[in-house]
Amino acid sequence: MIRWNAPGPYVVAFTTRGGGVSEGPFASLNLGLLTADDDARVAENRRRACTALGADVARLAMNRQVHGAVVHRAVAGERGRPGDGLWTDEESLPMLKLTADCLPIALVRTTGKPRLALLHAGRMGLLEGVVAAGVAALEPGPLAAVVGPGIGPCCYEVGDDIRDAYRVRFGEAVVQRRNLDLWRSAELALRDAGVDRVERLDLCTSCNASDFFSHRRDAGVTGRQGVLGYVA
Repeated sequence: MIRWNAPGPYVVAFTTRGGGVSEGPFASLNLGLLTADDDARVAENRRRACTALGADVARLAMNRQVHGAVVHRAVAGERGRPGDGLWTDEESLPMLKLTADCLPIALVRTTGKPRLALLHAGRMGLLEGVVAAGVAALEPGPLAAVVGPGIGPCCYEVGDDIRDAYRVRFGEAVVQRRNLDLWRSAELALRDAGVDRVERLDLCTSCNASDFFSHRRDAGVTGRQGVLGYVA
């Protein structure tokens, strides 16, 4: 796991593919049930991830991710509501967002009552405003964010329509020939929404096969990592 030194009483980490029980293309810490992996192995992987961060897997909150911009308040143990973000101000309520090339983003309040949001930000979610929705859930107050591992501009070729949409929304700097820079797009979205402190890991899921699952690299037959966190 890659821990974020968050500014406040938060425990946040980005999982990698190491440390689980899954096999084959899902080896080994696959956290996604909507794959061809064995459900019991995924459940054990989720338990291991939560235990590593001192969280109770029975309280784990998740969404049914739909590549949109809806952010819900987390409910302990709820995992099927459609959306691409969760937030909480409740202590010890773990949340998990899954990715396999899309960006996992964590947002926190740095002053006042602690509040944490986790986002699944893909190319459509970034265009539709999932970052702004996450920021709105935490306001008012200064915020900090971290953008976790996702497919990099080195590997993410997209069509003309997507490149054009990103040019309009984020400017020419996020387009590199036929490729798209989601990392920079997310940073720009965060800063546009008023986030004071933005960190980026700039780790490409497609390049780093030993550490991360990648839907693009593995032609869809792969697992899911994610961002896991709670208010301590």
